[in-house]
Amino acid sequence: MADLLLDTHVVIWANEAPERLSGETVDALEDPSNRLLVSSVSVAEIEIKRRLGKLEMEHDCHTLVAKLGATWLDLTPIHAMGLRTLPLLHADPFDRLLIAQAGTEGFTLVTADQEILAYPISTLAA
Repeated sequence: MADLLLDTHVVIWANEAPERLSGETVDALEDPSNRLLVSSVSVAEIEIKRRLGKLEMEHDCHTLVAKLGATWLDLTPIHAMGLRTLPLLHADPFDRLLIAQAGTEGFTLVTADQEILAYPISTLAA
């Protein structure tokens, strides 16, 4: 069993463009022994992009998470403090928060972002 924290684009792709995910990722998302997690950080990123007109989606975040059978992960102060020691390999604040959450909790971060894959955390290339 693995705890898989889904990067924001993975949440969207899994629901709206699953063909963009690798076979390995699809298998991992469908494996009932894996626990899927979606961060409140991803919800904030999605809603900001929707408000700015940079993202159109058929479903709201609650529906996306429910369709995946995922669990919500709240951002905690411990996660935020993980930013203090995080290498400066990536400038995107949403991604940095997800990396800090994955690193703090020991989760595997599922992502297609090559910059994230360079961090010293467990990752699964989407």
